[in-house]
Amino acid sequence: MTTSTSSPAALPTDPRPVIERAVATAGAVISGVRPDQLTNPTPCTEMDVRTMLTHLVAVLDRVAALGNGQDPFAVPVPVVGDDRWIDAWRESGKRATEAWSDDNVLRQPMALPWIQGSGADILASYLSEFTVHTWDLAAATGQQPDWDDTVIAAALQMSHRILPTANRRALYEQISAAMGLDEVAVPFADAVAVADEAPAIVRLVAWNGRDPHW
Repeated sequence: MTTSTSSPAALPTDPRPVIERAVATAGAVISGVRPDQLTNPTPCTEMDVRTMLTHLVAVLDRVAALGNGQDPFAVPVPVVGDDRWIDAWRESGKRATEAWSDDNVLRQPMALPWIQGSGADILASYLSEFTVHTWDLAAATGQQPDWDDTVIAAALQMSHRILPTANRRALYEQISAAMGLDEVAVPFADAVAVADEAPAIVRLVAWNGRDPHW
């Protein structure tokens, strides 16, 4: 068994359609979460299903904030009733789509603690987080999503760009220091070894430190 380091297809110059497809896949999984599953554990060990849902909506709100030229880390944690998760997801998705509707936003320089580049680069960097957390949610609730090959390929590309193979705690220590945080969170552990011929979604979650057999 080896850790795959092959490069997927190049990222699109306009990542908005690919982001929309990732958001749609996440929405399908969110729609499939039953009320009795909200306290289930997830492969992201610090989050149960309800906490993961909250995090996903918050990340989509941060994407909207970035498109609007706002501080994504100033976005408040959403408070969502347990009967409104898919509604909250769709509402956040609409705000994000509107925020990034102007082509000029894609060309604006932007920066996050873990990546700098154009708006297009920053937007594409969220493909991996959306997709890996969608897998987390699906694994925790026994769902088998219809994964989008284009989304997975782009997410793999960004994961390889942003995350080193190992010693990721050092990376997150730097990120936490840059953000002025006292505690260091490591949301993505070191890469897990999988076969090069493993399905793309397996290689993606493994690169992001998840056990594909969770």
